Amino acid sequence: MASIRTKSVLPGYRLTLGFTILYLSLIVLIPLAGLVVKTAGLTLPQLWDTVTSPRVVASYRVSLLTAFYAALVNVVFGLIVAWVLVRYRFPGKKIVDGLIDIPFALPTAVAGIALTSIYAPNGWIGKLVEPLGLKIAYTPLGITVALIFIGVPFVVRTVQPVLQDLESDMEEAAVLLGAYRWRTFRKVILPELVPPLLTGFALAFARGIGEYGSVVFISGNMPLKTEITPLLIITKLEQYEYSQATAIALVLLVLSFGLLLIINSLQRWSNRRLRSS
Repeated sequence: MASIRTKSVLPGYRLTLGFTILYLSLIVLIPLAGLVVKTAGLTLPQLWDTVTSPRVVASYRVSLLTAFYAALVNVVFGLIVAWVLVRYRFPGKKIVDGLIDIPFALPTAVAGIALTSIYAPNGWIGKLVEPLGLKIAYTPLGITVALIFIGVPFVVRTVQPVLQDLESDMEEAAVLLGAYRWRTFRKVILPELVPPLLTGFALAFARGIGEYGSVVFISGNMPLKTEITPLLIITKLEQYEYSQATAIALVLLVLSFGLLLIINSLQRWSNRRLRSS
């Protein structure tokens, strides 16, 4: 008996798979392979000296730590913002919901200039906190603030659909059984939110590592203190040191990929644990 084939809107498997591989190769794999090829122009001692110089190591530390701290802050406050937007009704809710996406649409250089003008020693906020001994602009704290600004939409937009799909029946049942609000949130709601929170953290963290425009103005670009790795790569390119620039970029790529792999592994583990419970 001949099998009945259902018609698909899209073309066949082989055609779509071939297009997918071709597209990813042109957009992702070939450019990344170019980093490796260009770095091959350095000998192993030269490569090691380039990627382990104190200035380069300090830039790795600044970029990774500030991106990590900013993503952590965005996980906490992004969850709160998403919770308010989903669970409450208030005047101007649509306006607030639209403001969340401003970092997506705003040019990063404009965001950097705006943040610098606010948090600089003579800015609106900077001149208020500097007498208290707190300096924001031209410090790692200022970099973290900029990365929080550009990273918060990733967490909010990842958590928001999950909160909208969560039914309130389980929460109401937990309350009727005598569970307190915190226990209800911790035992019923939070396990459902862990996977999207990890996804939002990974997206915000990845964006923060490679961010340049919104950070370069507020960081101060002081070597060994507030210099970020993307800026150092641009500096090497301007000095026509292409092999060193690609070597630094390759190490940053490997570090970012490794951290994202760990985060994605945690996400898959939480999903399996959630399905088995």
